[in-house]
Amino acid sequence: MAFALGPRALSAGYKLAAFERTGSTNTEAIERARAGERGPMWFVTSEQTAGRGRRQRAWIAPRGNLAASILEVMDVAPAVAATLGFAAGLAEEAALEKASLEAALRLGEGRPRYALKWPNDVLAGGKKLVGIGLEAEAVGNGLAVVVGMGTNVVAAPEGTPTPAVSLAALGVQISAEELFSALSDAWIEFRGIWDNGRGFAEIRKLWLERAAGLGERVAINTGTMTLEGIFDTIDDTGCLIVRTAEDRLVPVAAGEVFFGPVASVGAA
Repeated sequence: MAFALGPRALSAGYKLAAFERTGSTNTEAIERARAGERGPMWFVTSEQTAGRGRRQRAWIAPRGNLAASILEVMDVAPAVAATLGFAAGLAEEAALEKASLEAALRLGEGRPRYALKWPNDVLAGGKKLVGIGLEAEAVGNGLAVVVGMGTNVVAAPEGTPTPAVSLAALGVQISAEELFSALSDAWIEFRGIWDNGRGFAEIRKLWLERAAGLGERVAINTGTMTLEGIFDTIDDTGCLIVRTAEDRLVPVAAGEVFFGPVASVGAA
């Protein structure tokens, strides 16, 4: 089965570059933007050999997993573009729900439940299923924004800070190609709501309804310090708000999040 855009993405004029194998779909997208591509355009593969996660960690997608990057050139500030990651999480969750429901109907079994982990992961049963990363670069009179999404379809990496899981291990039998079609259509919905940042209030509301660990104990390793407290909310810029033991509300712009009893261990 070949990669193809969903019907909504097709009618919206999105383009597609599919690769049998590539180093990084994000790199392909950024290089194409530098060469003049203005999108919107998807770059997708089922085998990625040199992908990058947060903090430049390797993000390898063995054959059968899904690595997809969307390139859009827009007239927004980088801080606003960063909030697009929350819309991407919602699009991934919607595509996964659709795929899981269809699989459950075929097999007559239950389906997993998904949650969104700040800032840009999708979890299933507390384990990482999807990683999302954003890159932005000025091109001409606009900002080239690339949102990369890696989904563990058939296999999950080991030794990650948050334990990972695959759709196959969850009993969801779907191909990377099928999932991508659903994702490209879900992107249209949530990209539209986000509306170059003007709709982030609604994205924030939808994201919080699906947030992992909201109201629970959390530790955030920022790279220079560890902050512990209660996950209170996210603010209107996408920062995670931690309520400390002293009842202070502290915004966190970036960091590695650990929940509950694993917090102190993971953040050490």
